Amino acid sequence: MSTNHNALSKSRVAGSLTQKLRDSFCSFLHVNVVAALIKAGLTRCTGEVWGRCFDWLLNTGSPLFKMTTRLLCRWARLFPRCPQAATASARLQTSTVHQTEAMCQMSLSWIRPSARHLCQSSELARMEETTTLPYEQTQLVRLVEKASTPEEVLQLWAEHGGSAGDAARCLVQLNLRVMEKGGKGILKDPRCESMLETVHSQVSSVWNGSLVGLLRALTMLGVPCDAPLLCSIQNEVLWRIRRLTYRHLAYLMDWVAFQQRRGPTEHKRLQTYENEALTTALLKQLELRWTELCDSRTVSILMGRASLFTPSLMDKLEDKALELAESFSAEDIRRVAFALASQNRRAVPLLRALSYHLNQKPSFELKTPLLLDIAYVYGKLNFHQTQVLQRIAAELLPRLSELSSLDVTRCAKSLAFLKWLHLPMFEGFAQHYVSNSENYSTLQVCNLLMSFAKLNFQLGKGEEFYQKVHKALEGSFQNLEPFLKTDVVWSLCVLNQANPYYISSVAQYDFLKKLTAGGTVDRTETYRLKLLHISASAQLEPLGITTESPTVLLPAPQPKVEVSTPLQSSLHTALQSLTNGRTQALRTAVKTIYGWTIDGELMVDSENKPIDLENLKAPHLPGGGGRDALPAGARRIAFVAWEFPNFCLKSKDLLGRFAMQKRHLQLAGFIVVEVPYFEWLELKSDWQKVAYLKDKLGKAVAEDMAK
Repeated sequence: MSTNHNALSKSRVAGSLTQKLRDSFCSFLHVNVVAALIKAGLTRCTGEVWGRCFDWLLNTGSPLFKMTTRLLCRWARLFPRCPQAATASARLQTSTVHQTEAMCQMSLSWIRPSARHLCQSSELARMEETTTLPYEQTQLVRLVEKASTPEEVLQLWAEHGGSAGDAARCLVQLNLRVMEKGGKGILKDPRCESMLETVHSQVSSVWNGSLVGLLRALTMLGVPCDAPLLCSIQNEVLWRIRRLTYRHLAYLMDWVAFQQRRGPTEHKRLQTYENEALTTALLKQLELRWTELCDSRTVSILMGRASLFTPSLMDKLEDKALELAESFSAEDIRRVAFALASQNRRAVPLLRALSYHLNQKPSFELKTPLLLDIAYVYGKLNFHQTQVLQRIAAELLPRLSELSSLDVTRCAKSLAFLKWLHLPMFEGFAQHYVSNSENYSTLQVCNLLMSFAKLNFQLGKGEEFYQKVHKALEGSFQNLEPFLKTDVVWSLCVLNQANPYYISSVAQYDFLKKLTAGGTVDRTETYRLKLLHISASAQLEPLGITTESPTVLLPAPQPKVEVSTPLQSSLHTALQSLTNGRTQALRTAVKTIYGWTIDGELMVDSENKPIDLENLKAPHLPGGGGRDALPAGARRIAFVAWEFPNFCLKSKDLLGRFAMQKRHLQLAGFIVVEVPYFEWLELKSDWQKVAYLKDKLGKAVAEDMAK
């Protein structure tokens, strides 16, 4: 009883205020009264006040129109959440209720969707996406969707005809059939012209979704960018752009990207006034309404067009992708990851989430192209996720026989960038080449060799493999681009498969002149070092050829400040302690004629005690060192610090470049003392480091004496 009494009391209070509002509604004071009614919840009891407000709004041009409209919208949000409103209104047997009943019924349709909490910000967008189409499919549309050829679509239109909306959907289906079956000159067909004319005459009546799809369909069918119909559709879309759902905006963005892929000249020609205005408005709407994103498909579509967006919008899309990653399909994961790679955006949290959910997918969803794309993305972004790499290897190994030569070289290159040596995979790659060598191009053979060399993958029984490699390179080796030719010869040196023919081809003066023409300073320096390594292979390894060091033939490197790593600096300090501070007995950061840098060089006698080396001959130095010969029993010691990037992923095996450095220094007469980072970092005090170096030195000398 008390509840009903309170409701009736509120209704009487509202009735008395109604009269005052009707008499002086234009005053700002009474607008505040309306706000107070909303805040107090009195308006939930009757529709009389609001009925008179509507009448006043329709008959008055008050400047307070906007403020009152906002108050009405606020009431609309509060009304559906008040369970007492319907109960109290039902008990009021007044004529006012019956007079406003029609209006209240009419307003329920637009009141109800607003009854959602603030935490449901994406609910409205989701409702827009899942609701049924705002039109009834005509018989023509149902028949056209079943058509299998362009001719059937045209014939159905000629027989049935229809509205502009029907014509738009027929044109979209016609484009799909032309893509499948072909249809040159289809735009000149009178039936197609009839559809275009129907759309042009009634473009304002075409539904939003059909209008967006029609833009891409007409562009793909070859309608000129300056055609009146296309300009008219773009104008219509521009007028409606605020009413389009976010998914429609994403499809429009896809259309803009499609235009840009047609080439720079064609894209410049397409930049009409309507196109530029639409693109600008579209990008603005995408950035302003990004919170409406609620489905993984739209996120993946937009992420695939990342090159068109501002960095701030890309950050927001990455946040949305991270939020929706759990609902991504395997294809969505591939598309988003590929978009990150194309923009060089190493978003680690998102990549980790994508990796986790990809690893949960069943095998039938992990198609071969998808796995190859994921490997490429990881290699491009230098993102290491061992579990996913293991899954990729496990899925690809049974399918190696089905892979093409391009797939094999692409996968090998991606894994090489990741520094991940999976022995069964690379053995499978080598066997695939042996079985299908005739399908490999020269460039693919070069890429396979460079991948093997980077990881120092040495085949156990590689005679057949390398015989076919040398045979494939015979005819086209001299035609390779200079930088690629240098990389191939350097890779063969790493793999111990170089021969005099390859080395002499890169030692000629004309070739060196081509190599240095037009290159950047850093690139020239990189290939200067590679040529020094190739020359060292010719001088130190039994290849039956002697070549002059190409140092004099290449521009002298510009002097630059060498920055030592913490490991190298710590090693230099420990070596100084080992030699008791005698600078004559120690060289650090020694640059050799072989292109390698020695972190620390010592000369020890038969008792492993350092001796002065300033006046001793040093054939590995550019100047040759001093004049004195080495004392009897003396040994050259090279200390080399191996950093984390010098090793394969999750392994203690050196990469090919550093394995060749160790081999060359040994062939040059050095006893190499290796100082890997994982051992050095465990040493905390200086005396521990000095003791460690003494121990390593003694073991290295003992091993050399035992040979």
